[in-house]
Amino acid sequence: MEPEKAPGKLRVAGIWCGALEEVPLDSWTLDALREEISRRSGGRHPPEYINLISGGKVLRDDGRCEERKSLLQLGLKNNSKILASAAAPAEERDRAAAAEALAAQEEVSEAERSRRLNRIRAAAEKLSRSHAEGSLPPEDYHIELENQAGEKVMLGTETDQRAVMMGLMLHANGKKLMKLKNYGDALDVLLMAEEAFSLCNPKVIQMVDNVPILEIDIVWCYFMRRDISLLSMAGLRLAKARKGFEHSHGKDSTRMLLLQSGRHVEAAIYLRLELLEGVVAYHNGHFGQSRVSLTSAQARYSKLQVPDEAFSLLMGMGYKEQESKRALRMSSQDIQSALDLLEEEKERKIRRRQENMLRQAEIMEQKMYGMTPQKKAVDLQQLKVLESIGFERTLAAEALRVNENDTQKALDDLTNPEKNSELQLHVERRRQRRASRINREEADLVPRSASQEEAATTNPDQNAASSRDSNLPEASSSSRAEDDMLQEFIAEEEARDEEMENEIAGQITGDSLVDYDIEVQEEGEAIAEYLALLNSVR
Repeated sequence: MEPEKAPGKLRVAGIWCGALEEVPLDSWTLDALREEISRRSGGRHPPEYINLISGGKVLRDDGRCEERKSLLQLGLKNNSKILASAAAPAEERDRAAAAEALAAQEEVSEAERSRRLNRIRAAAEKLSRSHAEGSLPPEDYHIELENQAGEKVMLGTETDQRAVMMGLMLHANGKKLMKLKNYGDALDVLLMAEEAFSLCNPKVIQMVDNVPILEIDIVWCYFMRRDISLLSMAGLRLAKARKGFEHSHGKDSTRMLLLQSGRHVEAAIYLRLELLEGVVAYHNGHFGQSRVSLTSAQARYSKLQVPDEAFSLLMGMGYKEQESKRALRMSSQDIQSALDLLEEEKERKIRRRQENMLRQAEIMEQKMYGMTPQKKAVDLQQLKVLESIGFERTLAAEALRVNENDTQKALDDLTNPEKNSELQLHVERRRQRRASRINREEADLVPRSASQEEAATTNPDQNAASSRDSNLPEASSSSRAEDDMLQEFIAEEEARDEEMENEIAGQITGDSLVDYDIEVQEEGEAIAEYLALLNSVR
């Protein structure tokens, strides 16, 4: 059936309020509509900086093809309501950059794809091992586990810590690939994350909701790839997810509501779960069960629609589009609750940034003290204990280092005159080695004068002798072992896949709500599609 070509009426609010009569919906583009609103507002807002919102969705020209679409093709009809607001230039640039980055994705060969997946696994394994074993991490990032309240947590044994951390990093990487619509690679990475989580003690992992969310993400990849064979067998995964949520969120999400101050931050993930349950039931021929799940999902979807007025209000207060919509969805459209959530998130980011800066400084200090025989970092908490007793910090650090962070053994050495003297010698040797290394680096950078060259030729041992304390004995086998360990550590640092490690670590944002942040537009379209299919089989 041909769309109607009769002019329509559009009701506009925001930077200009009124009705646009006789608008040719079939021929006007968003550019034309923006120009008309700009003209009617007295030219105070250039057309390119006008945001148009209708039905909870920001209307935008996403590309060359989109620019040619008419208002009718974009979903505007006679008597449609539109909110017009002024967009900041920086916001437009960010949006254009995001669209350009998405468009710049390239297809890669199977060999390259396999190599990248192996790099992802290896980098995640190395980072998780560094975290769990307490070895020295790179100073530019340090990953720790937090609960929903932003508090640091330790789960189970060292093996459990390593498994959970690797699973979380791989899950985050898989989510990034999902956002890029690369569902094939995302599925491979998510299955690696599932394998990592399976190495953790089930009693430890059942109290967090990361595994249930992972199961839903895996089935969502099945659905977005339209893999009917896998979808028809996905019921067990979804049942596992639902049971996992009951363990971690409590019955009817009572525990989650308590943690989130009464907000339903998890509403969107439950919507996706019910949608997928309906899809799986449909492909297994259970049409009645499918209708029940899809109808429930449809009700959730309606509750998650963001009102234009509330959305525009938050954006007008300076909040960005995505964070405004997210806060409203998670706060059941309550403006005050959404504002509270936005402020809480801002404070949490500031606190996390300060903690990261402090931790980076601590890592630099730990590297200065060297590694224990088992390649662990000096425990700074135990170091504070010894320092509070009255021992000099560097000397106490050396005592902990040689005694594998055993505080009692370190204390015994510090109070034993003979052992204490040995520790002081080790500290002094390390100081000299550091000074010598700095001098060598400076010598490589600063050109020497002719007289310096001549002096060095005449007496080549002079510089070396001047940097050595004649009262100190020659380096013992233990200090040489320390040097060997240091060189091994440096070699290990050089062998790191820094590019991939940085990429994976960068995806761990510390955002405790990121797993629940779902736009739900695709879910709404899928609900309508499958309800229509159900109606056709009556």
